[in-house]
This record gives sequence, structure tokens and C-alpha cells, in this order.
Amino acid sequence: MKSPTEPKVDNRQARSEATQQALMRAAEKLIAQRGIENVTTRDILTEAGQRNTSALQYHFKSFPGLVKALRKTRNAQIKWRRAALVQEALARRAEPPLREVCKLMVAPAFQLARADAGFRRYIKAFGHEITLAEESALAVAAGQGDADTRQIGTLLRKALPHLSTEAFARRLDGALRLISASMVHQAHQKQAFAGAEADLFFSSLIDAVVGLLSAPESEESRSLRESLSTRKHA
Repeated sequence: MKSPTEPKVDNRQARSEATQQALMRAAEKLIAQRGIENVTTRDILTEAGQRNTSALQYHFKSFPGLVKALRKTRNAQIKWRRAALVQEALARRAEPPLREVCKLMVAPAFQLARADAGFRRYIKAFGHEITLAEESALAVAAGQGDADTRQIGTLLRKALPHLSTEAFARRLDGALRLISASMVHQAHQKQAFAGAEADLFFSSLIDAVVGLLSAPESEESRSLRESLSTRKHA
């Protein structure tokens, strides 16, 4: 038999989770509108309708803690969707063709953005980070990835045997930045991720990624890459 106090505990937990969600939604919205450097803790509390000025600190410890929780929530959604799509693709064919593998790079976030206005705001707020990363985009993506991300990388490598290891890494870095920039641009459109225009955007982006990855390496690029590699190891 439940004790009389148990429903109160459940209610407190439900209120706590609701407050956390409200704060994350408010942060996502404001960062998408203004940029993270122009949003304060007070702004988030006001947007979330929180009169308790210590609510953010209580639930997330700090502004960076809230952002970390928000990223974790959205990355979990991406991973779940990616896992389902990878499983479906491999069920159809053990080694999918290059275009199908490239779809797996774009489709998880695209499908989530199409279905959820909050996810579209998330792309506006944080989608540029891979594009502008000073470090390798591969390193940034790896930090957000999982076994399915590695599986996609393996499938891509098998589909692109004509590229050297270094050329493949450079192409993949460029592809990730292209996808990131394109998704952010789409998120800012009036009818973002909706209708036939979005379908064309999705298909055209995959075409561009396939072209970027599959093009043969020119003699000029090969010579420059080898020269750079020689200087690095000198």
C-alpha cells in the first residue's frame, strides 16, 4: 500500500521536470533569436515564467549546466532517430550505396526538425557550431556520436575506396560543415523544413554531399596534400 506522502513526492518530481523543461525551452528559444552571448539567466527565467530567481541554479547549477542539459536532450533524440534509420537501411542492404549512406548523415536532424518547432529552434541556436569549429568537424561530431555514427563512417569508407585516408578525412570534414551550414540556413527560412521546398532541399543537400565525397581527387589537390604532409613531418 502506498503511503500518504508518495503522491506528494510524485507531484514534486513532476513539477521539477516541468520546470526543467520550461527553462530549457526558454533558453533554446532565446538563444535561437539572439545568440548565446546575448542571453542572460534573468532573460531565461522571465521567458519561462519563473518567479523563483534561483530556479535555474537549483535545477542546472549554472547557465552552462542548462545548455549542457539541453544539448544532452537533443543529442539523445538525434541518436534515437539515427539508430532507427541505420537499422532500416542495413535491413534493406548490408552495404547501402553511397547516396543512401549520405541520407543517414542528414535525415535524423531533418526529420526531427520537420516534426518539432523546438528542434528547429535548437538548430538555429547551435547548428552553426560544427560549421565554425576551429578543430576538426569530425572531432566535434564524434563527441556527439555513438556506435551508429561510427557505423555510418565505416559504410562511407567502404563506399569511397578511391580516396586515401587523409583525403577521406578532409572530404568528410567538409561534408559535415556543409550539412551543418545548410541545415542552419534552412531553419531560418519562413517555411523551414515544410512542404515540397524542404523535400527538394533535403534531396539537393544529399546530392551535394555525395558529389563532395565521391569526386576523384585532382592531381593539384593530391600534390598539395602530399607537400603539406611532408612539411608537417619534416
